[in-house]
Amino acid sequence: MADPISIPVTEDKSWQDMANCLGVDPDLFFPERGASTREAKEVCRGCVVREDCLEYALANGEKFGIWGGMSERERRRIRRQRALARAAAASARSATA
Repeated sequence: MADPISIPVTEDKSWQDMANCLGVDPDLFFPERGASTREAKEVCRGCVVREDCLEYALANGEKFGIWGGMSERERRRIRRQRALARAAAASARSATA
């Protein structure tokens, strides 16, 4: 039996069937370092599953490419903000306990 800690995060990915990027060259979403991400973000801009895509990337630790209209740097910022919010909430809970 597999160790549950080592099992990757999995979830329903049916949202991908409704994504604007379906059928678009994947290389567009994985630009060379320093290259523009504008075109990839334009594809994401009006996408109905943009939030699902972003949350998938955050939950699975995607470190490369444009996901949910955000770059690696932008996703790192969100992860940091969420970690700080969790830490503050935990601190507040322990202070009132």
